Amino acid sequence: MTLPQPPRQLRLIIETADFDEAVRFYRDVLGLPEQPAFATAGDDRVSILTVATATIELATPAHARAVDEVEGAPAADGPTLRLALEVADTAQAVEAVTAAGVRVLAPPIPTPFRTVNARVEGPAGWQVTFFQELEPLDERRSRDGFATDDARPR
Repeated sequence: MTLPQPPRQLRLIIETADFDEAVRFYRDVLGLPEQPAFATAGDDRVSILTVATATIELATPAHARAVDEVEGAPAADGPTLRLALEVADTAQAVEAVTAAGVRVLAPPIPTPFRTVNARVEGPAGWQVTFFQELEPLDERRSRDGFATDDARPR
């Protein structure tokens, strides 16, 4: 049985000991708009930041390692969560976060996925991939290797 209606919002909660650094990175450096959020006082702090569209990408460990290899980024030990943010220009995004003191893990690189990807290290060691789409989804659908999981040969 499925839900009567699909969820309307994806909210990824990142617990961080260095809250100020996380807010600086996601809100001030990446420019994600902040919306009002409830918290009490003292160390009870929260910031809800918005992105126009959210998706969930499910990947096998083999696929995650393949993406690490394509991006030239260090592989993580074991299952991980990594943020991937679509940007208008990957090189400009990397330049901007580098100027803000963010560590680059992998510079911009064209991928077989028809994107330009780069990976940086966000607060608390979270890896963040910037990706720039090189063509519309409709064009990619016609390319070899692009399919939904149920249509992919096994």
